[in-house]
Amino acid sequence: MQRLKQISFVALLLVLTSCSVGPQAIDYGSDGCHFCKMTIVDKVHAAEIVTNKGKVYKFDASECMINFMKEFDASEVKLYLTNVYTEPEILIDATQATFLISKNVPSPMGAFLTAFKNQEEAKQIQTEKEGTLYSWNELLIHFKEE
Repeated sequence: MQRLKQISFVALLLVLTSCSVGPQAIDYGSDGCHFCKMTIVDKVHAAEIVTNKGKVYKFDASECMINFMKEFDASEVKLYLTNVYTEPEILIDATQATFLISKNVPSPMGAFLTAFKNQEEAKQIQTEKEGTLYSWNELLIHFKEE
């Protein structure tokens, strides 16, 4: 009976940990973009969506994530995540990021879209590279109008 309790506890623990809803590390050079199917290699522009049920969709660029959302129910999304220019490989909440579209900062899919942790960092790069700054909501509107 004691052995059965131990097995049950371990099984319950496995079930609970396997259902966690959160980001997954991107395996650069191996993971593929869910939208365009390219291999994700750019550590500055990658992005990720985590659904309410814990399914993770990985993208080689924020523009792929946004284009994917045109065909996906946004109410199912728990997290929108994006890499940032100043700290490659770090995923942050895309809804809190500031984005720069600048022809002087190429991105994998040619939208010239780059994310920054905050507006200050984005403005510093904008001074050097030119371009237009967007909040998450402004960016979504921009992509709808294209």
